[in-house]
Amino acid sequence: MPGGVNSPVRAFKSVGGQPIFMDSVKGSHMWDIDGNEYIDYVGSWGPAIIGHADDEVLEALAETMKKGTSFGSPCLLESVLAEMVISAVPSIEMVRFVNSGTEACMGVLRLARTFTGREKIIKFEGCYHGHADPFLVKAGSGVATLGLPDSPGVPKATTSGTLTAPFNDIAAVESLFNSNEGEIAAIILEPAVGNSGFITPKPDFLEAIRRLTKENGALLIFDEVMTGFRLSYGGAQEYFGITPDLTTLGKVIGGGLPVGAYGGRREIMEMVAPAGPMYQAGTLSGNPLAMTAGIQTLKRLKAPGTYEYLDRITRELVQGILNAGKKTGHAICGGHIRGMFGFFFTEGPVHNFDDAKKSDAAKFVRFYQGMLREGVYFAPSQFEAGFTSLAHSPEDIQKTVAAAENVLSKI
Repeated sequence: MPGGVNSPVRAFKSVGGQPIFMDSVKGSHMWDIDGNEYIDYVGSWGPAIIGHADDEVLEALAETMKKGTSFGSPCLLESVLAEMVISAVPSIEMVRFVNSGTEACMGVLRLARTFTGREKIIKFEGCYHGHADPFLVKAGSGVATLGLPDSPGVPKATTSGTLTAPFNDIAAVESLFNSNEGEIAAIILEPAVGNSGFITPKPDFLEAIRRLTKENGALLIFDEVMTGFRLSYGGAQEYFGITPDLTTLGKVIGGGLPVGAYGGRREIMEMVAPAGPMYQAGTLSGNPLAMTAGIQTLKRLKAPGTYEYLDRITRELVQGILNAGKKTGHAICGGHIRGMFGFFFTEGPVHNFDDAKKSDAAKFVRFYQGMLREGVYFAPSQFEAGFTSLAHSPEDIQKTVAAAENVLSKI
């Protein structure tokens, strides 16, 4: 395996040492192959929002598995999950399931270009929308972690239509529209960034982006692969009160199994084959296991008090780490929304990727390794968001904050 892993950030290149090989997970905890236990704030990069290996999800998967793991034909479970997604997410009137967030973003980009008859797109520096060629421009996340400017092997022609702007910079977006009048098909963004660390939009940023797309005949795409069903049951668009034209989803709606989806207004989605001319397909799309896990996860998330609990424990976690940092004399800033959070070793504020890169990466390495020794597992990169779950207990939070103060006092 290249680098010994199947996804780059797992290799620990930015934090040093060898990657931890995990053996099992349950609730908010993980155990490695040597038997060491960790409080987990990666959550399989987001989907474990109700906790790892949830008993109800496992029981439902066992029953579904008796019927088969893949049909290659329609199944009822697809319709059940589709109805749940459509009823929850404000922008989605029709949905297409795929197998990953990358697939979802590939499909939605092709769809936006088909619907508008235009080719150019605007993305934001440090936002990651999967590893499709057009998106590997200032892509944050693993690309930033490894210090790669853009990936070799990506032809210039495939990124020539990709325009970039700093996140939270409306003037830069206006300038791009002015200099590319009538050519921009869509803006795609993470409404709350998770791939430059965790960065929230300024108060009027999303509203201004929505206005600009409407004025210029472009579509607005929210990449909610991370934020969907995590910031609220209706995603970031419900939380911020901004309805995009199209949305990509992943992570949570598969309950830990590989899944992705894209959806939006009916008139746009009816361009997708076989209803329309834009081709996209996938043998494992809508497979019964992923649909089952997604259905069970969304049922749990709909219960009263879910997001209030996530908000409470995540606030306690982040505030505790920030207080510990300041108490021990470190420059540190950070924040959260519901079950998603992040912090940087800089005074801040952090409004975009350039701000995030001012964080003390060497200090993060020492902090990260120290927290591992304390039995706390954060993402092995300064440029990744963290995630809490319904399985995280107040005791988990208290232990983590105490560990953070202990580590920060020594670095």
